This record gives sequence, C-alpha cells and structure tokens, in this order.
Amino acid sequence: MADNASHYFARGNTARGAHFLHQSAFGGLNKLFVLTGPQGTGKSTVMRSLADGLTKEGRHVQCYHSPLRPEELDGFIVTALKVGVIDGRVYRGIPELEAREIDFIDFGQAFDSSLISSDNARELEALEGKLADAYSQAYETFSTALQIHDEWEKYYIASMDFAKADRIADDLIQALYTGHDSDTPAAGRHLFFGAATPKGAFDFIPGLTARLDRRIFIKGRPGSGKSTMLKKLAAAAEQKGIDVQIFHCGLDPNSLDMLIFPQLGTAIFDSTAPHEYFPERDGDEVLDVYALAMSPGTDEAYAAEIAAIKERYSAKMKAATAFLAEAEAMDARIRALHAAATDYARVAQLQQELQTALIERIGGMQPLI
Repeated sequence: MADNASHYFARGNTARGAHFLHQSAFGGLNKLFVLTGPQGTGKSTVMRSLADGLTKEGRHVQCYHSPLRPEELDGFIVTALKVGVIDGRVYRGIPELEAREIDFIDFGQAFDSSLISSDNARELEALEGKLADAYSQAYETFSTALQIHDEWEKYYIASMDFAKADRIADDLIQALYTGHDSDTPAAGRHLFFGAATPKGAFDFIPGLTARLDRRIFIKGRPGSGKSTMLKKLAAAAEQKGIDVQIFHCGLDPNSLDMLIFPQLGTAIFDSTAPHEYFPERDGDEVLDVYALAMSPGTDEAYAAEIAAIKERYSAKMKAATAFLAEAEAMDARIRALHAAATDYARVAQLQQELQTALIERIGGMQPLI
C-alpha cells in the first residue's frame, strides 16, 4: 500500500482471549459499511483492493489488519471523511460498535451452499470445532505465559524505586505537554501496533513512527514500570485535551506499550522484546528506567532465577504460536471449501457496488476494477 496509509491491529490474540478495540478504532464514524458472509467469499481481498485504490488517489486510509494473517484486512477507514468498511465477522463480535449510518453488503450472495457436498459439509462442521479448540488452546497457553511473566516481574519490582519512576513520569508530562494543553479534555484512541500471529510477534512500529519528529525508546525490564508510566502519560494527555493514540500490549491488553501524540510529533514506547528497536536518526532518544529507577546489580543478583523463567516463558510463547498456526491452517481449509462454492463474478459486482457507495461519499475516485 502507498505511504499515505497507516497500519494497525484492532483485535488481538491475547492472554485474555480474543480482544477487540474496534469500538475505539471505528467509533464515531459518519458511515460504516459492514461486509457480511462466510470467510473465503472475497471480503478481505475486496477491502485490500479498495484501500489500495484510495491511497493511490491520495487519500489517507487507516488499515486494520487481521492478526491471523497480517497481510489481510479486517477493515479500513477513509480518515478525512470518517467512512469505514469492516468485515462482518469482526463486527458481529462487537455489537456496541456504532456509526451514524451503517449499511450491510452481503457477500453471502456470491456463496452457493448447495455446491458444498455432504462430505465437505461434515468436514466444515469438524473444522469449525477444531478451529475453536485451537484458539482456546492458544489463549490458555498465552495466559500461562503471562503468569510466568508475572513471576519474572517480581524480581524487578522488589528492586524498583517507585518514587523515582513517578518523578520520571511527572518530568515527561511537564516537558511534553507544557504549552499544548487545552481546557477541553480529549478521549484517547485505543489500538494495537502489533499482534501475536501464527508466525510470531508482528508489529507496525517503524511505519507508525516514521514521520514523527521525536521518538522516545523506553528501555527496562519486566516490572520496571514502563506500562504504568505510559498509563500516567495517557491519562494526563486526555485530561489536558491533547490528542493521543494509546497502544495496548498484544499479550496483555491491560498493559500499554506505546503512545503517539500526533500534534506533538512524538511517540514514546516500550522498546523491549518482542518489539525492540534502537535509535537510528535525529530525534530518537533512550529512556532507560532500569538505569534510572532500579537498584544496580539486579540482573546479576537474580541471573539464574531469571534465566530459568525466561526459558519457561519462551517455551510457552512458542507453544501458543504453534496453536495459532493450527488455527490458521483450519481457517485456510474452511476458506478453501467456501471459495470453491463462491461465484467470484458476483464478488466483483459486489465490489463495484461498494465502490459506487464509497464514491457517493467521497466523490472523484477513479474506478478500481
């Protein structure tokens, strides 16, 4: 896609199950198109084609990717017009999602269930059960990994100087927000920059931060207060009316991993594995909370214990990823069976109908098919 697209996730495979942030990501739209129908009927392909066409027309598009297949889309938003398109299978999971106008486009019209043989129908039923089981096992294993991560944190929490950590947060609030606050509180926008996928952790941090003037890389250890600091910064930004994008942790969505302040041209993020980055250009800086707020020698004092925990944690994360790979394989087979019963000439017609509806909202867009 063109450079004027921004890429996110709004759902994640987490230690707390399937977690959805679409209410925040897609909230307040003027118009929402919901594409209904089973997987394999071309919805993601159509969304990708339309989003690509819009970016080529010079319009900024927010692309929301699937955590099962990051190359595919769950939906997109035409930013300036507040018009969105979303897969109905995602929309169904978030009934509180609202927009001023909602139109449903049924891709099930292109699907002929009579073309599914009795043998394939039985296989589909079995696959749906296996798919649900694979997801359940992945979430349970991620939950165990998070519990192990909590053990890891305890060694560092005991060595933390939380008064220093609070001062670091207060100093950042003062340095970042002075002169930019307003009298009207703002509501932050909640998103994921990455996700647990069948191929492991995946993130869009480089693209999301590429055009920002300042990037603050938080370094530290589990339990060194990185998420707590980000929560304080986010709350202060909302209170002071400063626009903020709030990015949740892909493993534990109750934790935060990054904030972006568009009007300040600034990002501050947890730059540790599995999304570890290092300064590479002007405007990049490191904030090392381990060095600033933790007792020296903590790593060395608990080296053996921490090494054992890291090994257990890594094993569970690999096992959870393997279950996601199983889920992807099940889903791919379901899609293949559905695709064989789908009339893609009708899918092309539905794409044209959706494009026409978008043109009515946008105006001037060239044909994409």
